[in-house]
Amino acid sequence: MKRWYLYPFSLGYHVATSARNMMYNWGISKSTKFKTPIINVGNLSVGGSGKSPMVMYIADLLSKHYKTGVLSRGYGRITKGYGITNYDSNYKTVGDEAMQLFERFKNKFVIAVSEERVPGAKKLIEDMDLQVLILDDAYQHRAIKPGFNILMTDYNDPYFKDYLLPAGNLRESRSGARRAQIIMVSKCPENLTVEQKQYFISRIKPQHNQKVFFSSIGYDENVYARNQMLPDNNLSYYDILLITGIANPKPLVKHLSKFSERVKHLKFRDHHNFSDQDIKNILAEYKKLGEYKLILTTEKDYVRLKTFDYLRDLVFYWPINVTIDKKEEFNKTILNYVGKN
Repeated sequence: MKRWYLYPFSLGYHVATSARNMMYNWGISKSTKFKTPIINVGNLSVGGSGKSPMVMYIADLLSKHYKTGVLSRGYGRITKGYGITNYDSNYKTVGDEAMQLFERFKNKFVIAVSEERVPGAKKLIEDMDLQVLILDDAYQHRAIKPGFNILMTDYNDPYFKDYLLPAGNLRESRSGARRAQIIMVSKCPENLTVEQKQYFISRIKPQHNQKVFFSSIGYDENVYARNQMLPDNNLSYYDILLITGIANPKPLVKHLSKFSERVKHLKFRDHHNFSDQDIKNILAEYKKLGEYKLILTTEKDYVRLKTFDYLRDLVFYWPINVTIDKKEEFNKTILNYVGKN
């Protein structure tokens, strides 16, 4: 949603962000480059654009060939500084995104958090002897210079139709897309046509060194709780209380509607820190449902909700995965970058 009445403030924001980028482009502000290959997954806009599933996909791909690490800011945690995610961690100490990665992959690759990316990257690479590092959401963090940038843009809200904050949702101008080696159009509908792809490519206008890929979100065939699993086609038997604390829950709501019409949705803001009162409200809504009922949430929200004793055995989560058009070409591009560097 565009906020045209705030457009004059966007002009000031444009001046500030452009000046900052120019300082880095001209070498006036220092940008640290590492010998170890670094891949950054980010976007131009605020809100969800599919970064987390893409980080999962790339980390899983690279960990089969190289000693891999992921570094995120650890948004929403109560701690500060550098830290490694392990079995003693929780969303309060490392943030929900790092915990989501660890819940799924455990120690398949190293997951660290640090709000200061340069010292965090240096320590993680050196301490863990990494062969490749993935940065989560550091596209505007120009103090570190990744060798490879993947820019995510939502099919339903592409950056080339958006405007700078606060009138729009862009963190920097559209020209920032030039820093990317890959532009990934995410959350595409199934059976995307050639004409639809060509439209996006024509609007993106990729440079000679850039590739455009298309991806969609695929939901697992099962939903999972602490000690059980339920096939998605069994959801039709239940009254469902859907809990979301993500930027854009619409794809999940739409997918769930294929399986059940008896859904009560409690929507919270992105990275919401659930309070005791929130949990009381959730349980009150849960009790209002019929005899056969369950609470369903996202994989990211699950790492927060499961910390509450009253919900731990009630909450199911629905994992998502990325499906990439021209997957082999995409994988080869990523592996070739790391292999040559």
